[in-house]
Amino acid sequence: MTRYMATRRAVVATVAATGLLFLLASCGNQTKDEADDGVPSATSAAPLADKLPRAIRDKGVIKVGSDIAYPPVEFKDSSGKVVGIDPDIADALGKQLGVKFEFENGTFDTLITGLRAKRYDLAMSAMTDTKDRRNGVDPETGKKVGEGVDFVDYFTAGVSIYTRKGDDQGIRTWADLCGKKIVVQRGTVSEDLAELENTKCLKAKKGKIAIEAFDNDQQAQTRLRSGGADAGVSDFPVAAYAAKTSGGGNDFRIVGDQVEAAPYGIAVAKGNTQLREAIQAALDAVIKNGEYKKIVAKWRVEAGAVTEAKINGGT
Repeated sequence: MTRYMATRRAVVATVAATGLLFLLASCGNQTKDEADDGVPSATSAAPLADKLPRAIRDKGVIKVGSDIAYPPVEFKDSSGKVVGIDPDIADALGKQLGVKFEFENGTFDTLITGLRAKRYDLAMSAMTDTKDRRNGVDPETGKKVGEGVDFVDYFTAGVSIYTRKGDDQGIRTWADLCGKKIVVQRGTVSEDLAELENTKCLKAKKGKIAIEAFDNDQQAQTRLRSGGADAGVSDFPVAAYAAKTSGGGNDFRIVGDQVEAAPYGIAVAKGNTQLREAIQAALDAVIKNGEYKKIVAKWRVEAGAVTEAKINGGT
């Protein structure tokens, strides 16, 4: 009886120990599974992963709406790969957040609509942070057309005039555009400024500016190159890149100084504060660790670099 009880106790102890080992092993496997589910932890190589909304962490992807025809900000190289300032900054942000940024092409004037419709998580396309865009106001009519967006500002650029090289039509300043025909990209600040300048020209009775707007800047450049306009108006980095590269540097030249320097912002839907703050934190991190400096130097746009990530810092 004593031997039986001793044996029974030994069996029970063995079973209990086995159960404990199994439980510990299960906990260990569970932890491993959580680490391997594609969602980086705050202690992994993606230190800011836990700042993202859980739904995005689960997907592992941030969808970015962009007009991918705006070199050097975003464009496709000869192999079809999306390259440029924005994709490089997005890759750096992705390392901090543990997700991949996937760029999806769209015409510039539909990007905010696509963001509102949740086709994209972000819009990143050399988009100037303006009060009208933040408030959802059409700058041409002054009417509210949507709820607007928030911006995380990541670069600063002004607007420049460029002409055919050797044929500048006497254009040096914005006032010289009166009575001329110009090309712009539709829905941009460049178009807004051209419309504003046209109002000044008409008021001064110096002749109307004929403004032809295109879906993307490359179409506008083609029109100017062929002699279909007197000048083009675009963001300074884009105009400078076109002047340097188009026709081996023989097609265009920038005239005058850039004007209306303002921040580019990564657009986030109103109310999506967690994503907005995650992007802000990631941008601050890449500015601090030097990745941002390397990117702007690579594309020779150091003059537009920012020193911190601001939310809605435009005027």
